[in-house]
Amino acid sequence: MTSMRSVNPTTGETLAAFDEDDDSTVDAKIAAAATAVELLARAGWAQRAEWMAATADLLESEGDEVAAMITAEMGKPIAQSRAEVAKSAHTMRYYAEHAYEFLEGRTLENPSVVNASAAGTRFDPLGVVLAVMPWNYPIWQVVRFAAPALMAGNAGLLKHASNVPQSARYIGELFARAGFPEGSFSTLLIGSQRVAEVIRDARVAAVTLTGSEGAGRSIGATAGDVLKKAVLELGGSDPFIVMPSAELDAAVEIAVKARTINNGQACINAKRFIVHEEIFDEFSRKFAARMSALVIGDPSDDQTEIGPLATESGRRDIEALVEDARDKGAHVLTGGAPVDERDGWFYAPTVVTGITRDMRLFSEEAFGPVASLYKVGSLDEALDIANESDFGLGSAFWSNDQEEIDRVVREIEAGAVFVNGMTISFAELPFGGIKRSGFGRELSMEGIREFCNLKTVWVA
Repeated sequence: MTSMRSVNPTTGETLAAFDEDDDSTVDAKIAAAATAVELLARAGWAQRAEWMAATADLLESEGDEVAAMITAEMGKPIAQSRAEVAKSAHTMRYYAEHAYEFLEGRTLENPSVVNASAAGTRFDPLGVVLAVMPWNYPIWQVVRFAAPALMAGNAGLLKHASNVPQSARYIGELFARAGFPEGSFSTLLIGSQRVAEVIRDARVAAVTLTGSEGAGRSIGATAGDVLKKAVLELGGSDPFIVMPSAELDAAVEIAVKARTINNGQACINAKRFIVHEEIFDEFSRKFAARMSALVIGDPSDDQTEIGPLATESGRRDIEALVEDARDKGAHVLTGGAPVDERDGWFYAPTVVTGITRDMRLFSEEAFGPVASLYKVGSLDEALDIANESDFGLGSAFWSNDQEEIDRVVREIEAGAVFVNGMTISFAELPFGGIKRSGFGRELSMEGIREFCNLKTVWVA
């Protein structure tokens, strides 16, 4: 069997290696998940909520160790790893408290209009759901699926990214350790080439993916072929528009954070900064200066603001995008190269301007600390550039002009728009995209309903 390696991107050191699950192990885990669906249904809402709250308590009690594991395995600055753990525990408690309310269904006040004595709707779990998750938020990405899925009465199977096997094993065991029935949520240690066979298994009811567009096409095609529900959260090339009425210094500060959080490796990082010509020179000067001043270093150090990219191939991809733009005439204001004086897969925070449509940076997602900077003469032009992307996940708009704000909220082609802030996910708000950023929603009420059967009930 192929071995899955956990490699520290700061040093290149192999931390651990695990053998893939063989076919009999995968079959046993799917069977246990199918059994757990029945146990979760019998347990009821109150018991599932008690187990979910206990899971949050357990995760928090082990928070320092989990944060250190995240940082060692994928390079996230340690303060952000701690925040990821805290956010995950909050989301567990949120669904423990609100799941029943979200899935209560409704009753027609006047059932006689449908010739019934009683009529309404209810939400029932679909069954076993496969989650294919990425490495960039190795605990949070899983929890934002697992917490609503389990509270709805579904069981979960996790196929995690192959470069975070320690995180995969930890989260795969966490729910059972906190009291959930065995099989309620478990990890399949398998490669991507074996995902299709799991989706096709008759005991698996649905699949959700957070990942690349290519992975989304593959998994969406397989799910469609067997007519199973899928939710796909794919890439993003989020616009960050700044107009003259914005508070410039605040916009610059948030722009830096929006581009570089998680070392620039998040689907909802702002990636295209579209700035009005009246403030472009000042914004670009301050933005480049702040990006170049970020502290690059060991992500386990609390002072570090930028750690390494998670994989060596990821750094090569970023290098290729920037070099393509530079070769075709773009201007690099700061950065634009690997950090050669350090071990590991570091890339300097970078700002590129003068981007044209023939450059890969114009249309492709840059998964690293590289910002694309555009000058525009009007809001019309800003919206044209923002909406020209094939992606449509998040967006940010900076202005104090209410007419401009109203127009952008209405016209921006994205799953979310954040005004005078940065795109971020909250348990309390639905999350997802349009166009090539995928379909379906996670989080909030909408997220828990994705993997439920909305059943109409009519009584004569």
